[in-house]
Amino acid sequence: MSESKRLTLQDIYLARETVAPLVTETPLLESPTLTKQTGVSVYFKLEILQKTGSFKVRGAANKIFNLTPDEKAHGVVTASTGNHGRAVSYAAHEIGIPAVVCMSTDVPKNKVQAIEALDAEVVIHGNSQDDAFVQAEALQSERGLAMIPPFDDPHIIAGQGTIGLEILEGLPSVGSVLVPLSGGGLISGIALAMKSANPNIRVIGVSMERGPVMYHSLKAGKPVQMDEEDTLADSLRGGIGLENQYTFEMVGNFVDEIVLVSEDEIASAMRFAFKEHHLVLEGAGAVGIVALQAEKVQNIQGNVAVVLSGGNVDMNMFLELVRGENP
Repeated sequence: MSESKRLTLQDIYLARETVAPLVTETPLLESPTLTKQTGVSVYFKLEILQKTGSFKVRGAANKIFNLTPDEKAHGVVTASTGNHGRAVSYAAHEIGIPAVVCMSTDVPKNKVQAIEALDAEVVIHGNSQDDAFVQAEALQSERGLAMIPPFDDPHIIAGQGTIGLEILEGLPSVGSVLVPLSGGGLISGIALAMKSANPNIRVIGVSMERGPVMYHSLKAGKPVQMDEEDTLADSLRGGIGLENQYTFEMVGNFVDEIVLVSEDEIASAMRFAFKEHHLVLEGAGAVGIVALQAEKVQNIQGNVAVVLSGGNVDMNMFLELVRGENP
């Protein structure tokens, strides 16, 4: 990442002003049970309360609002595992521009239906997020559409970073932040905000054990490709792009620790959030809870903020899971 492309805290503040019409400032909710278990105060950042059910609307809105009038007139396209596509569709719908969302055959039906309900054109292509992105690039070229990347884009990262500003303002004594990790747009933005305020704040990324591409890319010292695997944390599936320009470097520079969690642990955390707090979380939204419950983080300090990134889960599957049945 060249100096000319390097993001700053000012970019995040500008993003907050830009996305305000479409973004909810979400609350922090203390978890007394996790506070007692860990010995530190634990707060949930409730991104499940966004109008689209996940944090993704922050980055999508910031990117779309920053398009030129000509780009807006032609419309937008993206590839998504569900939540980003819903966010793009919502922002495009509110602004009044056309949107196309490419998804693989593995995206849950509830997420496809939510996007269709926002009048976006849905294109199902391939068996992975990478396949869907190839199709999105083809449509971008064929139709002259503006690409809205899921994570590796400065406007997307700055938009997600607005969560970090809200955490700092709502919990000034924050010492650690746990963030779901996939392509890295969410954690890059939050980490930039945290480290700009205090380099000693610990930022911990949490991924599922099944196909954690960023984790293995950092270990390899370069972006790598991996086969996608079925997981409860379906929103965390997909690669980081072999030509990654932003998030690979930012995660490497700003994230203090990455932990991996199992499918059984994710299911347990989803049950915990529902039974203890009446919160409906998708698997990706629950991974930060897992990291605390299973004591996987090496060094927790200060007050802890856990980003609950999304709640767009298939309810039939969710009800089976909270009853203790196999997910």
